Amino acid sequence: MQQNRTLSAITFALLLILRVLLLAGCGGASSQSSANQPVTSGLNPVPAIDSLFPSCAPAGEQFVTSANNQLQVVGANFVASSVVRWNGNDRPTTLANSLGNLLTAQLSASDIAAAGTATVTVFNPPPGGGSSNSTTFTATTGAGSPVSIALDSAGKFAYVATAGCDGLGYVSEYTINPTTGALTPIGSVASTQDSNAESVTVDPFGKFVYVANSGDGFVSDGSVAMFTINPTTGALASIGKISGNCPGLCVPLSVGLDPSGQFAYVPNGDGLVPNNIAVYTINPTSGALTATQGIVVAGFPRSVALDPTGKFAYVPTWSASPGSAGNVSMYMINATTGALTSIGTITAGIWPFSVAIDPTGKFAYASNSGSDDVSMFTIDTATGGLTSIGTITVGGGSIAVHPSGKFVYVSNLAGSFSTYSVNATSGTLTLIGTTGAAGSSIAIHPSGEFAYVTNLGSNSVSMYNIDAVTGTFTLIGTIGT
Repeated sequence: MQQNRTLSAITFALLLILRVLLLAGCGGASSQSSANQPVTSGLNPVPAIDSLFPSCAPAGEQFVTSANNQLQVVGANFVASSVVRWNGNDRPTTLANSLGNLLTAQLSASDIAAAGTATVTVFNPPPGGGSSNSTTFTATTGAGSPVSIALDSAGKFAYVATAGCDGLGYVSEYTINPTTGALTPIGSVASTQDSNAESVTVDPFGKFVYVANSGDGFVSDGSVAMFTINPTTGALASIGKISGNCPGLCVPLSVGLDPSGQFAYVPNGDGLVPNNIAVYTINPTSGALTATQGIVVAGFPRSVALDPTGKFAYVPTWSASPGSAGNVSMYMINATTGALTSIGTITAGIWPFSVAIDPTGKFAYASNSGSDDVSMFTIDTATGGLTSIGTITVGGGSIAVHPSGKFVYVSNLAGSFSTYSVNATSGTLTLIGTTGAAGSSIAIHPSGEFAYVTNLGSNSVSMYNIDAVTGTFTLIGTIGT
């Protein structure tokens, strides 16, 4: 089970499989009647549409397939002179293969400038020919399908990675009201230029944003999208991406950044070979990543957590044997190069998902998505080694530690977020209570006053006040993504 995979990403993968089959000559059922019609020699057939890719996109934002705003139309009986029509108006069209089942049409920015729907048809000119069945493209009011949220260190801006329409990744951008904690959309949605956004990370100085995209498994091996942050408005500007190049960067799932902002760590594999941690240096001016090392990990790495001093890194890894306990791999970080040196592993629960470290660097907590529990550890501040202090039985998803170190928050399979108090001496957790429906990601404001939880099912982010004494949440409201 992979909790960080979204329903939209699964749907997208199935759509891609269908596309591959169609491109191999297996026409969809909806076009068989047209495809099987006898074609008189010298006459163009009547075209038929099976599907669009993408079938939706955020209004006012470009989408990226093989080119910006290039719509792919899958169907049958397409010819070199076929034309894709958008609300009855011709768009520049190319027959993409010799099988006659794929067209690409170049849309303009104005076509998807406003939320709403458009009717898409294909026209084959005479002799013969005619118009196809119609299908609908939707320009949505937001990106939808939020999977991860991160805040800048000053608490001014929030960024939400979304699986978007048909799996195409985006980042929704917000300002944070310092008094109320409320989020306000900045007014733009940034494309990750890839499929299946998995997580978003902000660098320690609030200058750059990185998004891990696991890709579609067909066209893309995944990527890390890189952005700069406008310090005044919070708006993102793309500085490109590090594309997957299996067996190098392959199906990246998240990005971990060291506290100094010099190094980035990207877990790769997700069950594919190789399973490793890719290490990058960060250009302090541009934010661009440069690969320096890849270190093989036993099992399937999910994420990377770094201690507050930047000396140690911890990687939750799934076992290669389904249903077996996973591990947390421990590493020492070279302060000059960022290179990782293994200092061993320690057993966690089944399918450990993420690791959170308290602000003092004394305790670490691993949420285990397969066993729906949390493994608790103390940290040897000299060596970085972990020592188990037991397991608490609720919580296997996103996990976060309050900036005060007094509370831990974790989503669980029962459908809620659990709040725990932290014993300042031992590091053990005690359940305080649960709040609302479980989200795919949680972020705590640097002030400790507010919390933000992404709601995948409702395409929204819930905003909460945090009680400074009890650590419990009070809902402020929700905002769409």
